[in-house]
Amino acid sequence: MIWKLFFAFVQVGMFSVGGGYAAIPLIQDQIVNIHKLMTLEQFSDLITIAEMTPGPISINSSTFVGMQLSGIPGVLICTLGCIIPSFIICLTLAHVYYKYRELGGIQTVLAALRPAVVSLIGSAGLSILTIAAFKNGVIAVSNIQYVEVALFAVCLFLLRKYKANPIAIILGSGVVGTIIYLIF
Repeated sequence: MIWKLFFAFVQVGMFSVGGGYAAIPLIQDQIVNIHKLMTLEQFSDLITIAEMTPGPISINSSTFVGMQLSGIPGVLICTLGCIIPSFIICLTLAHVYYKYRELGGIQTVLAALRPAVVSLIGSAGLSILTIAAFKNGVIAVSNIQYVEVALFAVCLFLLRKYKANPIAIILGSGVVGTIIYLIF
C-alpha cells in the first residue's frame, strides 16, 4: 500500500497546476475514487483539517492521508510523493521562463492555463459544499442539512459583503456549529 500511496501522490504533484486547492479534486480522485482508501466523508473531514492547519493545503492533505492510512512511513511517502514532482517541474519551468520570458508564446500558455485552474478550484469547492450541505453527498431536497446551508450562507454573506476576516469566520462558524449541535 505504501507504494500505491507514493505513486498516487506523485500523480497529484505532477498534475496539480494552480496550487493546493486545484490539487483537492486530484487527491480525492486518487484516494477516494481510484484506490478506495477512504470514503468521501472521511476525505472531506481530512480536507477540513488540512485547510485549518498552517501550510499548503496539498502538502497538509498528503500528510494527513499518509498518517491516516500508514502512520509515519505514510506521512513521509505521501509528502515526498506530492513534493518531488512539483519541485522538479518548478525548477524546470523557472529555468525555461527566465530564459524565454520575452516570447509571447509563454504568456499565451500561462493565460490558457488560468481557466483550467479556476475550474479545478471550483470543482473542489462544489465537492466539499455537496458533502456539507447534503446527507451522504446525495443532492435531494429531503437530504438538505439546513444548519450547514445556513452557516454557509451567513459565512459567504459576511465574507463578500463585509470582507470579514476569514480566520474569524472559520472560528466563529466552528463555535456556532458546535453550539447548535450540542443543543440539538
